[in-house]
Amino acid sequence: MASRHHSTRRRFLQAMSAGAAAASLPAFAAWPDRPIKIVVTFPAGGASDIVARQLGEQLAQKLGQAVVIDNRPGAGGSVGGLVVHTAAADGYTLMLSNSTPISIGPFALEKQPYDPVEGFTHIALIGSAPCVVMANPKAPFRTIPELEAFAKKNGRLDFGSGGPASIGHIYGELMKTNLGVNMVHVPYRGGAPMTTDLIAGVVPVGIDVVTAFVPYFKSGQIVPLAVTSANRSPLVPDVPSVVESGHRKLVLDNFFGLSGPPKMPADVVARLNAATNEILASADFKKKLVDLGISASPVSQPAFAGFVKEQVAQLAPTVKGAGVRL
Repeated sequence: MASRHHSTRRRFLQAMSAGAAAASLPAFAAWPDRPIKIVVTFPAGGASDIVARQLGEQLAQKLGQAVVIDNRPGAGGSVGGLVVHTAAADGYTLMLSNSTPISIGPFALEKQPYDPVEGFTHIALIGSAPCVVMANPKAPFRTIPELEAFAKKNGRLDFGSGGPASIGHIYGELMKTNLGVNMVHVPYRGGAPMTTDLIAGVVPVGIDVVTAFVPYFKSGQIVPLAVTSANRSPLVPDVPSVVESGHRKLVLDNFFGLSGPPKMPADVVARLNAATNEILASADFKKKLVDLGISASPVSQPAFAGFVKEQVAQLAPTVKGAGVRL
């Protein structure tokens, strides 16, 4: 009987001890306690991939956890976008977001896969890179107003881009609507073949992100007319902005940001925003972005969410109205 009493008492004390130990542990593990994944909606090697890898390296140091890059291209960025949209909102699956998977791709598909505003937590703006409207040197215009006058006089102006639903394509459609001119899209399979035809004069105008074209401007093979940002790009400081060209409604920045699934924990979002902004304050990181044609843009999380909302409102009707399909 005494033995049974001691056994019961021992089990009770063990249970109390286990309970005390459990009570001393935190209710949940502090974030992050395992590697973080950043989904890139483009193949390896492009600007988004480079930015994600450079940012991921810095975030790993600040957060004390590995950051891995997962390239998920396809469907105008919507393949990777859907991966993040449907992921657990625990801060371990993020996306290197930009205009393609957020403001363009979802509206160019037959069935919209997600709401690009409410379907994500938009955490931090990394920076933005304008497109550039450029021409073959033999084209009879050197400014946007001259291009506009030429297109109106001739009734048609062809422009090339890196492909259907690319940022260059959508910007051309935006110009068509706002300038009231008949700009006809000539799609290419990437920026390289478009560049070849632009230099050869097969197509008189090209529109694409500014980064890859600086050498052609310096050599005189292609003439830049304007960058699509509100201010001049540090990559091509001699090229006027569309605002200087008299067309504020044509301002469009191809943004690079950090986004996650909807309804992420506020403390995780705040920590990621603060860490990203600290990284953007580094002169070395800023220089790496400028080399890619990107201007660093540290802002608060609500400001970035507002920026995304404004751009979607600007581009969604353009994509739908032009009948752009992927």
